[in-house]
Amino acid sequence: MKIVVMDGQGGRLGQKLVESIKKAMPDIYLLAIGTNSTATEKMLKSGADAAATGENAAIVACRTADLIVGPLGIVMADALLGEITPRMAAAVASSAAARILIPMNLCDTYVAGVNLPPAAVVQDAITRLQALISEDPRHA
Repeated sequence: MKIVVMDGQGGRLGQKLVESIKKAMPDIYLLAIGTNSTATEKMLKSGADAAATGENAAIVACRTADLIVGPLGIVMADALLGEITPRMAAAVASSAAARILIPMNLCDTYVAGVNLPPAAVVQDAITRLQALISEDPRHA
């Protein structure tokens, strides 16, 4: 199973996701995709098995991902202060992979009903990720 964690900006959410996923499931393969080198570096240092940066890396990773995890903005063109290109957003949104998107009320996008602290949202994402993996016959 190939899990892609995608993040941008300073990479703090991606860093927390990689750390949390590896802690909960140390043997799972994680590919970190950063929209910039800072985000990529933080995710790689947090335990990702491999990493790449930029638009083409995101598009290619989405073709073969089983699961994509990241902030809600990765499916919105021009999100993350413009770091998500229209092609990147389309690649994530049209991927055959399951997606776990973390709601963040940032970058002029307000997600109604999102009042949990970031740590609780990340934990909810990890719980959903574990459920998806346990249901996958390839991981049995």
